[in-house]
Amino acid sequence: MRLDQFDFNLPPELIAQHPPPQRGQSRLLYLDGNDGALRDLIFKDLLTLLAPGDVLVLNDTRVIKARLFGEKATGGKVELLIERIIDANRALALLRTSHAPRPGAVLKIAGAISIRVLEQQGEFYLLDFARGNSVLEVLERVGSVPLPPYITRSADEEDAARYQTVYANVPGAVAAPTAGLHFDSALLDALRGAGVELAFLTLHVGAGTFQPVRVSDIEQHRMHSERYWLPEATVHAIARAHARGGRVVAVGTTTVRALESAASAGPMRAGGGETDIFIRPGFRFRVVDRLITNFHLPRSTLLMLVSAFAGMQNTMRAYRHAISQRYRVFSYGDAMLIDPEPAARQRTDTRRE
Repeated sequence: MRLDQFDFNLPPELIAQHPPPQRGQSRLLYLDGNDGALRDLIFKDLLTLLAPGDVLVLNDTRVIKARLFGEKATGGKVELLIERIIDANRALALLRTSHAPRPGAVLKIAGAISIRVLEQQGEFYLLDFARGNSVLEVLERVGSVPLPPYITRSADEEDAARYQTVYANVPGAVAAPTAGLHFDSALLDALRGAGVELAFLTLHVGAGTFQPVRVSDIEQHRMHSERYWLPEATVHAIARAHARGGRVVAVGTTTVRALESAASAGPMRAGGGETDIFIRPGFRFRVVDRLITNFHLPRSTLLMLVSAFAGMQNTMRAYRHAISQRYRVFSYGDAMLIDPEPAARQRTDTRRE
């Protein structure tokens, strides 16, 4: 498949620069992949669209304040974006600076905190934070929220709360699982009260989620790797849902990546690891029955995942509709609820052996 098949014209004014005043106020476009039908709703209508016995699977990763600003020994400015925390004092990061630092170079953050460059690993740098300054402590003290590149303003106090799901629990992501930003505690409680089971997993979203696809033949694209953890309780919740005829509703593409990775080699098992799964049209979904997601960038791997689930024609038609109806897009934008195209679904046994 060609990259240009996933392109569309997007008016820049539809890119949401701020979240809505309150969670749950977003619009919701329902796409039925069976026949391509569309319905314009609001996000809280989810209560009428899910049924007792369904299980809602959410990614409980927590966004860290991964952006740091500092200077090199020469006085040159440097911007760091932490990609992954390796251990208490080491991290992988992208660096933006006029000249690439050499191994052994010392960077100064906030005028006092020393960070040593250990080595370069591809596009990333392995950094060592001075003893007494753990990575997470430094980020919490002097870091800032790493807003996506299409939000053209600096992060502020509002983002510290709103670029985070209400159920965020495990620190490690440098980008939010944005489909989850729409949920407030009241809606989650109402869903539980309506008989919808909630289950959680963790996938730490990396900066690679914003990397463009640079090849015209998408089969040549190589995905970035992300860490995930699937708890035993979530595996059992999914098995119970399928056994009783309920549906597994994935909140966000990150949740899809974790669930489908865990079932890629047979029955789903608890545990975790690294996933570089590339879901594009032709993929058969073994676990996920429905998808809640935001609107994604043209030519992105996330749009390819949605196209695999709903079908390309259905997806591009839905996007044209959303643009004509002035839906807000991307991280702080509106949402979709999608039922899959029949050919995309290949139910597997999610019970443990």
